[in-house]
Amino acid sequence: MNVISSDAAEAEKSARAAGLLDEPDLALSVQVLQEFYVQATRPSRTVAVAHDTAVAFMVTLERLPIQELTLTLMHAALEAGQRWRISYWDAAI
Repeated sequence: MNVISSDAAEAEKSARAAGLLDEPDLALSVQVLQEFYVQATRPSRTVAVAHDTAVAFMVTLERLPIQELTLTLMHAALEAGQRWRISYWDAAI
C-alpha cells in the first residue's frame, strides 16, 4: 500500500486506515475524497503531496462505492447534524 504521510505521529492513523481498506462494506463520499485532496496537497503541510500523486491515490479509491453529493444527501446531513449535534460536514460523511 502507498503511504501518503511518513510522519511518525500519523503512523497509528495510517495503520487503522489501511485496515479499513480491507473491510468488505467500505464506501466513501465525494466529500471524503475532496477533503483528502485539500489536506494532502495544502502548501502549509510539512511535506505536501504533489497534485498528481494525490489524484492517483484518489483514483485507486474509486474501486469502492462512492456516494455522490446530492440535494437529498445535503438535507439528510442538515437533519442529522441537528439531531446528533455534529457539524454539517461530519453528518454529510
